[in-house]
Parts: sequence; structure tokens; C-alpha cells
Amino acid sequence: MPAPAFMISQASTETVDPRDRLEYWEDYNRRALVGLSCTSYSERGLLARQANYRLGGLGLAEISGNAHAIERTPEIARSAPKDSVFVSLLVEGEAVFLHENGCLAATAGDLVVYDTRLPYLFGFSSAMRKFLVDIPRGVFADECTAGDVPAPLLFGRTSAREGALVVALRAVLENPGEDARGTVLDLVRLLAAGRTGERTAPAAYRTQLIIAQDHIERHLHDARLTPGRVADAMGMSARHLGRIFEAAGTTPARHILERRLQRAHADLAGSGTTIADIAHRWGFSSQAHFTRRFRARFGRTPTEARHSPR
Repeated sequence: MPAPAFMISQASTETVDPRDRLEYWEDYNRRALVGLSCTSYSERGLLARQANYRLGGLGLAEISGNAHAIERTPEIARSAPKDSVFVSLLVEGEAVFLHENGCLAATAGDLVVYDTRLPYLFGFSSAMRKFLVDIPRGVFADECTAGDVPAPLLFGRTSAREGALVVALRAVLENPGEDARGTVLDLVRLLAAGRTGERTAPAAYRTQLIIAQDHIERHLHDARLTPGRVADAMGMSARHLGRIFEAAGTTPARHILERRLQRAHADLAGSGTTIADIAHRWGFSSQAHFTRRFRARFGRTPTEARHSPR
């Protein structure tokens, strides 16, 4: 969840009379996000929550609810214009996205990018949660891709690299920092470049490093994790991955080892977990290998570290 310091408004229909919920939800979104109409398919009526945040000129909304549909009809698009590109990341649930030229089916983990000037319908068949990034179209054209979004784009399944980019974007949106704006735009640019064939500049190294570190963090427990596997997951060569980490003053292998040792060191303070279990948990091939690496890094054995004052 984004930090409260970034929040600018929030709303929930749960305390609203069921007869007034749709109107309430439409009114809130008209002011906080975009003009739309809403339909509920639940006997309980629309149960939805939304929190809106500001990320350095970008808008961010975290939205959850039961089964419902939102529609930006041609009439609404004309009467309530919005000149933005929306980046919608579905975290939970399933959805269909209808537009002038077709239909996209999205599941949890998928990302849909679309132009708010054009009509669309977003339907959710069950309980859902998503993040939505509001990028002014001028910013999108200047910092993400050279042109407009010709049609809604679905990301997340085409390749391992694309999936890694979407996962990294979710990590940023769930816990944005001070540099979240630049990282979000970098990630969207990398995704768009994969569809348009545009080349990414070395300036993208910072974002690629974030993606690689996120992938490593989620797979530290896997003893088979190697720089080669990280490179494959990101759709790049091991040599290019090495250049990314070199710019940060390390190597992929050293970073993997360092993070494993740090996580293991933190676990030693826990009770009831053997050193062998900790070594296995963080991907070390044996307790002896773990002990040797641990002593080289911290100047004492795991046993000594466990029993010494913190």
C-alpha cells in the first residue's frame, strides 16, 4: 500500500445507502480520476473502495470492489474530456476490456494501457483489486513512447522479460518512494519499447537494476538462482546484466550472495530455527558452504553471531 503521505483523497461505498452507491461512485471518480458510468451485478450493490495518490505529476489510484463494470461511453468522453494514458494493473480478479476494435481478457498480473480519450468498458466478473496510473498524455509521449497508444495494449504474458517488468512495476506501486515517478515511467517505456521496437538507452540501466534486484529478492530461496537465470528472466544476455550491476559497483553474483547472507544474518536472531535450516532457506548448497561464506563476510561463524549480543 502506498504511504499515506502521498494520498490526496479516498472513498468507500460501504457506508453509503445501497440505492445511492452507483451515483456516489460515479461522482467521486468524475472528480478524482475520470468521468464514467458504473453498473453493479451484485445483490448487495456496489461495494468498492478507492484511494488516490499523487506521484510527482502522475496520478495513482488503488481500487478494489466486488463484481461491477465501468464504462466511458462516447457521450461521457465528449462531455468530460480526459487527456491521459491509463496504466491499469490488475492485482486480483479477472476482467474484460472492451474497446472500439475488439476485446481484451485480463487476469491477475496483467497490465492494460489505454487512451482515456477513447471510449471503453472495463468489466470485472468477481472481486477485484487493481492499481491505476494516470499519466498525462504529453508526459507519456515525451517520456514513454514517441507516439500515441494506437489501441489498448495488454502486457504480462508475451515474454519472461515482459512479465518481470510488470512484476517490478507492481512492487513500485505497492511501496512508492521519492523517485517513484521516474521508475514508473522508465518501466512503462521499457514495456512500450518491446512492442514498438524502439531501442532503450543506457539511462534505462537504473530501472533495469531495480527489476533485476526485485527478481533476485523474490528467488533468493532457490538454490538454482544464478546470474544466467536472472538474465533469462529479464530477456537479456548475461553480459548485459553484468554491465547493469557494474554501473552500481558490483556484480550479479556478488549481489545474490550478499542478499542471501544479509537475510540469513537477520534470521539468526530467531529462535527454534537451526543453522542448517537457515542455510537451506536462503539457497546455500550446504551448512559448511554457508558457514564459510558467512565467516568471510561477517568475521565470525553463524553460531558465534547467534549467541553474541546484537
